[in-house]
Amino acid sequence: MALPACAARALGPPLQPEREAPARTTCPRRHSRVEAKLAASRPGSVAASVRAGPPRGVSRGFNSQPLLDEPLKASSSLAGAARAPLFALLARGRRRRMHDLRRRWDLGSLCRALLTRGLAALGHSLKHVLGAIFSKIFGPLASVGNMDEKSNKLLLALVMLFLFAVIVLQYVCPGTECQLLRLQAFSSPMPDPYRSEDESSARFVPRYNFSRGDLLRKVDFDIKGDDLIVFLHIQKTGGTTFGRHLVRNIQLEQPCECRVGQKKCTCHRPGKRETWLFSRFSTGWSCGLHADWTELTSCVPAVVDSKRDSRLRPSRNFHYITILRDPVSRYLSEWRHVQRGATWKASLHVCDGRPPTSEELPSCYTGDDWSGCPLKEFMDCPYNLANNRQVRMLSDLTLVGCYNLSVMPEKQRNKVLLESAKSNLKHMAFFGLTEFQRKTQYLFEKTFNMNFISPFTQYNTTRASSVEINEEIQKRIEGLNFLDMELYSYAKDLFLQRYQFMRQKEHQEARRKRQEQRKFLKGRFLQTHFQSQSQGQSQNPSQNPSQTPNLNASQNVTQNLIPNLIQNLTQSSGQNPSPKENWESQKQSPGQEQSDGNTSNGTHDYIGSVEKWR
Repeated sequence: MALPACAARALGPPLQPEREAPARTTCPRRHSRVEAKLAASRPGSVAASVRAGPPRGVSRGFNSQPLLDEPLKASSSLAGAARAPLFALLARGRRRRMHDLRRRWDLGSLCRALLTRGLAALGHSLKHVLGAIFSKIFGPLASVGNMDEKSNKLLLALVMLFLFAVIVLQYVCPGTECQLLRLQAFSSPMPDPYRSEDESSARFVPRYNFSRGDLLRKVDFDIKGDDLIVFLHIQKTGGTTFGRHLVRNIQLEQPCECRVGQKKCTCHRPGKRETWLFSRFSTGWSCGLHADWTELTSCVPAVVDSKRDSRLRPSRNFHYITILRDPVSRYLSEWRHVQRGATWKASLHVCDGRPPTSEELPSCYTGDDWSGCPLKEFMDCPYNLANNRQVRMLSDLTLVGCYNLSVMPEKQRNKVLLESAKSNLKHMAFFGLTEFQRKTQYLFEKTFNMNFISPFTQYNTTRASSVEINEEIQKRIEGLNFLDMELYSYAKDLFLQRYQFMRQKEHQEARRKRQEQRKFLKGRFLQTHFQSQSQGQSQNPSQNPSQTPNLNASQNVTQNLIPNLIQNLTQSSGQNPSPKENWESQKQSPGQEQSDGNTSNGTHDYIGSVEKWR
């Protein structure tokens, strides 16, 4: 039978059929299937070997020649002569696509086979390893009694869970830093959170002599009464963070109400519609933007009691607080803030009832702001209020004629301002340092008897720390802020001495309470012991008369010992007439302040240690 016309034109003269081969049909697809079956039935033929395929798990064609060479190999055999013309009927693009598909299928099957065998080998090895581990661990137990299948599965599940947890932990925290933290959590005790916040030694050598009244700052703040806390916020000292702590992070009977999207919070006294805090986040800038000491002392009483008659105004206690910062860091931080467009034009600078004139306080820039100014231009302005800002805002400007520089010589003016700032800072109810956040929290809690909810965080990386300056610029900034440098040194010394004094006083109180409790428990034990002995003797009157003198002697010792113990306990407590009342008073008021005698002893010990350090 003749081939189709299309095949005849493409191949030319047809090939003669092989011996014992069936005649060709008009359908090429059917003819190829018949010839393929006939070639596969002959033993030793190429088609038979191709049909048999490679061994299981090994892909065919990965190491073989390309598919286009197979018709040439098959043409040398009996079946190849018949398959070559049929394969040539396909177009060149279709043959290439078939070749690529076949090769991709061969690579995928090989990868799957290798992956399957690799996982099987890994599972087999893991099985042997776990079996060896279980045999080592549970070998002695197996001699006592064989474990059932459920217990084995349970132990295997626990081991696998532990291994999975270790892998996840290493993925989450792969470094050695977390491992050291975990080891410290299990081995070492909790470190002191107040020690070496600034990476310096915890103990220091004091430079100034302060009295007991300067070191012991304990304010009897009555939040339910009329007392008021006034926060003096100096620019770029961390006052915004501390102000948020006062309204959001403090434990109160009636917490401040802070609404989402609003900066100001409502901080009312318990049972009253009156505020106990005068700050940016409670009352706003009621006395002007970043009002200083001179403005606040004259403005706050009038603002708080403005709606009341002067004769009906209560006698309030205004407790002023503030935060200071290292002058160089604060200066660089203010420069960066001014670069971003800050001006503080809304500041009033009211002194002696009037704001300063433009001649008394000229401006350093002509436009709307000073954004983008370089550091050299910022330092070259002689009227820049960033210079010695902390001394100016903490001193009483009425002593030097406010902003009029012609009242007294510059040297005398600087001396008066510095002494005024030191005096106001020392007599403030509280002040903190930005570089000692945890110590600031501790002293505030001890001063006002108010506790914060969460601890303060020490941020060692700020915008000022990112500014790289050389030693020359460092010295120039210190020269421009020489008054602030002197004030900060004074404030840091006073701050750390107050902290050490309060910690030492706290340790002494805790030691005294432990000693009193130990004495009281010892006296109670002796009292109950002798009472039980006396009751036992009274219940057994028929005893040896020769033992009566010894019993009487022991009763006399008991009667003499118990009053002595009670007398010692009453003398040690100083206030409680009996050990029982002493124990009850300690339970009722554990945080009550100790007596003046004990406090004075602790003060003399601390001041004596200060003298030794000096």
